[in-house]
Formats: sequence, C-alpha cells, structure tokens
Amino acid sequence: MDNNETNDIKFEQAMDKLEKIVAQLEDGDVPLEEAIDLFQQGMKLAKLCSDKLENVEKKMELIMETDEGLMKKPFELPNE
Repeated sequence: MDNNETNDIKFEQAMDKLEKIVAQLEDGDVPLEEAIDLFQQGMKLAKLCSDKLENVEKKMELIMETDEGLMKKPFELPNE
C-alpha cells in the first residue's frame, strides 16, 4: 500500500481494510513476513483514520453554532 493509495482512500474503506488486517493477524495463520507487512499496512491505515477524524473534528470546531452566530468553539461529545 503506497502513500498515493492511502491518501485517496475514504475513512470507511480504510476502516474496512484495517478490520480485515486485524482479523488476519488475530487468526494467527499468517507467515511472519506477511504478518509484518500486514502490521505495517494496518499502522498506516490506523494513522490515516486518526488523521481523518482529527480533520473532521477541526471542521466541526469551526462550524459550531452559538447564540451569537457562527463562532469557533471546541468540539465536545455530549456526556452519555
């Protein structure tokens, strides 16, 4: 998986690929060299997903609405 491929992938696609890699590694039926390659791919996908989520969070901060109109405000998840 090269950088161009990871840059163009959507979040959902990256998560799907990451889940498949994790399942393969958990299965334990993968030769060592392939396991290392899968692990490296998984780390790239995990970073990509994290970066995409961070980007969305930043966008949400910019569009949070207040009583005074649109204002930059940190994004917070509601307490459950």
